[in-house]
Amino acid sequence: MSEISTLVTEGHFRYIAAHTVQEDDFLRDLKREARSAGIPPIWISPEQASFMQILLKLAKAREVIEVGTLAGYSAIAMARALPEGGRVRTIEISEVHAAFAEQWIARSDVAGRVEVHRGAGKDVLPTFAADSADAGFLDADKASYPLYLRESLRIVRRGGLILVDNAFAFGQLLDERPTDREVGAVRAFNEYMNQVQGLHSIIVPIGDGLWVGVKL
Repeated sequence: MSEISTLVTEGHFRYIAAHTVQEDDFLRDLKREARSAGIPPIWISPEQASFMQILLKLAKAREVIEVGTLAGYSAIAMARALPEGGRVRTIEISEVHAAFAEQWIARSDVAGRVEVHRGAGKDVLPTFAADSADAGFLDADKASYPLYLRESLRIVRRGGLILVDNAFAFGQLLDERPTDREVGAVRAFNEYMNQVQGLHSIIVPIGDGLWVGVKL
């Protein structure tokens, strides 16, 4: 036994990916077609999807909210972890992305479990009832994360999950001169998230860093 934590390296990430159940042909085809359609290839990794599915199953989640649909990859992955009658309500501001996601969701094995809500998260989230979800996943514009988090804490029930992507700021979190314009917003949110009352959370080093929290 040791109190010293193992430094997670690129090799560890590759090892984790190699020892995780791989995505199926449907999700691989979705990503290929999304690239062809000009949609940015910024969806979650297969190992992160698998980890999130495990969390949702452990939480016995039935209702999930998501901010940032993109191509629908994460919505489909999460819906697959829900029981019959479960639902993912996912929010997308881009009409192009929303239309693409709806097409692929309709072709998926969880077509009846995903609803795409068009609009900005700041406008759509307030329309969801309090305590109406078991989990929330944030993966949209980073500057709005604090607002999305506050709304998610209202919507997600006590004991529910709060998941937030890109805690490592696209791999540039610790860079002295980051090139991505959202790095500053991620850094500020990480400090904010760490101080939120009523939320027990930690950054898990998987994908691009995933905040995992439980609403107390």
